[in-house]
Amino acid sequence: MSKLFMFEKPLGMRDTLPLVYEAKQTVRNQMQKTIQNWGYQFLETPALEYYETVGQASAILDQQLFKLLDQQGNTLVMRPDMTAPIARVAATKLRQQAPLRLAYLANVYRAQQREGGRPAEFEQMGVECIGSSSVSTDAELIALLVESLKSAGLEDFQISLGHIGFVQNVFLKVLGTKERAAVCRKFLYEKNYVGYREHVKSLPLSSIDKGVLLQLLDLRGGKEVLGKVSEMVDENSLENRALQELVELWQALDDFGIGRHVTLDLTLVSHMSYYTGILFEVYANHIGFPLGNGGRYDNFLEKFDWKTPATGFAIRIDRLMEALGEPELSEPNYCLLFSPERRKEAIEKAKKLRDEGLRIVLQDIGGVEDLDLFASNFKEVEYLLGSRKEKES
Repeated sequence: MSKLFMFEKPLGMRDTLPLVYEAKQTVRNQMQKTIQNWGYQFLETPALEYYETVGQASAILDQQLFKLLDQQGNTLVMRPDMTAPIARVAATKLRQQAPLRLAYLANVYRAQQREGGRPAEFEQMGVECIGSSSVSTDAELIALLVESLKSAGLEDFQISLGHIGFVQNVFLKVLGTKERAAVCRKFLYEKNYVGYREHVKSLPLSSIDKGVLLQLLDLRGGKEVLGKVSEMVDENSLENRALQELVELWQALDDFGIGRHVTLDLTLVSHMSYYTGILFEVYANHIGFPLGNGGRYDNFLEKFDWKTPATGFAIRIDRLMEALGEPELSEPNYCLLFSPERRKEAIEKAKKLRDEGLRIVLQDIGGVEDLDLFASNFKEVEYLLGSRKEKES
């Protein structure tokens, strides 16, 4: 290997140093306990899956998949998300227990371009509820997302709530083709509202149709958005069906008491192609990307020969840690520094203090070059040096 790469990591990979690792572990434990208290059961799936099953079923672009061959010549992928692996497990081993409430904590892998600067490996915690089509279930997922973030210590965040069926049906009705709709959807996904306006104005459409497309940008805010939407849609349209789901969901979110954390955004779309209805993203004030996202994907399980509804969410642990801010120092708070003559005494004392719940570093003084620098890492240092006889005299 070239020395150029001796100290480098593969593109998009990260090291996690002790302080951050410990802070992440605390956050993981708090959220995991919350999710379990809501009746969700954690499971694990392999990091490697078959490309022909999970790889092709995933909504992640093919060029973002890490692929490799096993000894039999089968193409494998490192899991690019967790929805597809959990769908595989649910459809093959758990379908008799539906509705299923499943949860996971796992790393996922997506190849990135060098100029993108995004991680190729990142950790997610999330849940999937499989087998329930009720809007109450969508509300439960959003309420659990709120409580999970609060249990991690995050208070200042907002969830944007939309419905992919609404915006997609508006595009298809006005533009006529999926290809034209995809262009407009890309502008909305990138939050490029200026570009969207200019694109709509350039289209060969009537002023009325252009007005409908531009009016979508006004459908962001609180409950009043639902009133604006009701004035736009026909009673028997697919858009009205989406509106009624949002009205029912808003009422359910009020019942959960989390309305202050939720805003409506009918321009919300996702790069995940499998969403079929309600979808949402969560943001913190100073983070430019969503901390998490989720929604309903009622047709996805059909890829695994199981026609059943489903909904879920995933939280990006790295972005959540960024939103929480710099972790506090949590180094071991006590050190026993001993000379070889008093090693046994130091070992016994360290065991006693650990049994009392303290963090203890046990260090032979002969292994320390700069004593003052080493001691500065601890709140308290006790020196057990020389023989006991010397100490007593």
